[in-house]
Amino acid sequence: MSASLTGRIALVTGGSRGIGAAIARTLADAGAAVAVNYRAASAEAAAVVAAIEAGGGRAMDIQADVSDGAAVAAMAEEIAQRLGPIDILVNNAGIAPIRGIEDLTEEDFDRTIAVNLKSAFLCTQAVLPGMRARRWGRIVNISSGAARGAGAVGLHYNASKAGLEGLTRGYAARLVKEGITVNAVAPSLIETDMVRSGIASTPARIPLGRFGTAEEVAQVTMMLIGNAYMTGQTVALSGGMAFN
Repeated sequence: MSASLTGRIALVTGGSRGIGAAIARTLADAGAAVAVNYRAASAEAAAVVAAIEAGGGRAMDIQADVSDGAAVAAMAEEIAQRLGPIDILVNNAGIAPIRGIEDLTEEDFDRTIAVNLKSAFLCTQAVLPGMRARRWGRIVNISSGAARGAGAVGLHYNASKAGLEGLTRGYAARLVKEGITVNAVAPSLIETDMVRSGIASTPARIPLGRFGTAEEVAQVTMMLIGNAYMTGQTVALSGGMAFN
């Protein structure tokens, strides 16, 4: 894996903390230069970059609202200038405002779809021309068990993640002959601030008896990046709560 990613350039959206930060660090450990995207958490993103550089890796932090097309285009251009053209894209940015049917607003719904789903479309469109020209690319979308289950966040979140998995299959089918794979990881109840703060205070309903870790999500992400034969798939990571 280390040799295969040496010289590769990766972008991780929402890479300042949690799952995104773990993926960014793991990509750097495997030899990739990593762009750590953030929207507001500048200090956290800088800390991820500093940790990568302290380990001898190359990284940069870059601010962009990935639900905005112009911001995404400018981000991709700056990464290409500073690190090189993007070979690996991890669409991890997401929000999870907890809402019931009664208090879910149109603004909540639109913003969740924009950040969780539209952003993956915008970032993928931005990196695809270069990947297609080089006939090599790896795209991994971070979905959720909520794409296929009831979930605890709300129907807006379900819809955004189900759409993300449909987007994954659609791109995979159309890029399969061009050396570009597109897959998804669907974690459930990973020990992050988002989970602890409102979705699940304890791991009582997880058969394995504990929360998953961000590093375990990163391991699955790296497996998908390293496997040239696997495309259009969603890998569930749920501690035994659900089975495909």
